Amino acid sequence: MRLGLDIGGTKIDAVAIGDDDTEVLSRVRVATGFGAEAVVANARAAALQAAEAAEAAGGGAGVLASVGIGIPGIVDAERGLVRHAVNLGLAEVELGAALAERLGAPVRVENDVNAASLGAYHLLGLDGSMAYLNLGTGLAAGLVNGGTLWRGARGTAGEIGHIPIDPNGEQCACGQRGCLETIASGGWIARKWGGSAALPVLELFDAADAGDPRAIALRSELIDGAAAGVRILVLTCDVETVVVGGGVSNLGGRLLDGLRASLDRQALESRFLASLALSSRVRLVPLDRPVAAVGAALSGAEPARAA
Repeated sequence: MRLGLDIGGTKIDAVAIGDDDTEVLSRVRVATGFGAEAVVANARAAALQAAEAAEAAGGGAGVLASVGIGIPGIVDAERGLVRHAVNLGLAEVELGAALAERLGAPVRVENDVNAASLGAYHLLGLDGSMAYLNLGTGLAAGLVNGGTLWRGARGTAGEIGHIPIDPNGEQCACGQRGCLETIASGGWIARKWGGSAALPVLELFDAADAGDPRAIALRSELIDGAAAGVRILVLTCDVETVVVGGGVSNLGGRLLDGLRASLDRQALESRFLASLALSSRVRLVPLDRPVAAVGAALSGAEPARAA
């Protein structure tokens, strides 16, 4: 069987998948922990539990073929090296080698957004080209063409959250000003809106629906910023489909309808944008499916690229 682990800031979502690349045989979640020792130990435990659950359900047995890991931070996919995953307490860890030794199977490590991109592509049954726009604490994208990830020359393909769109805007964590991430991410909403909800963006949209003027203004900024992300991805890569995921996508239809309306308004002002049919290219990630963990499992089965 093949395993996929989505290692997040608080939990590890682990799945075992079947031969058809999308059949989830088992799914378990464990706490992530903090620091290299804890993360490695908990990742091993999650992988073993997912494998055992799949076997108990009669869905898998025998040799563990591969393990894929999706994790935030700067990832060297070929070496299995994770750098600067600060929320996990990982400065520089050879995660792939550490887990391969403990699990007795080949392990491939991938950036979490790239892993989710691959999972969304397969779970939605897409073909051709796709961009996965991740609206989470930050903003980034992953690119898939013909079922294969495109990482770019140095692994930074899709980092559109750090494209400055307002030179006089807020200071971004990357050191630039007015980056797209500073107006279209869950982290930005949490800072601007505040509130006590687990997902401030849900509270914001509820307040906007109730007529709160400040919430309405912030909602408009967020949606227009996300629409700018869609526009950038299509104009730079001409992908056929843009799939929106990440924590903000839990808004469901309220986000998708707003995005399409924003893109349609822009199309009314530009015959060029109208010709691109942007609003028809946007879809939401399937909210009830573990796209990142499935994508990690699929990436784990990829052959290593030549150095």
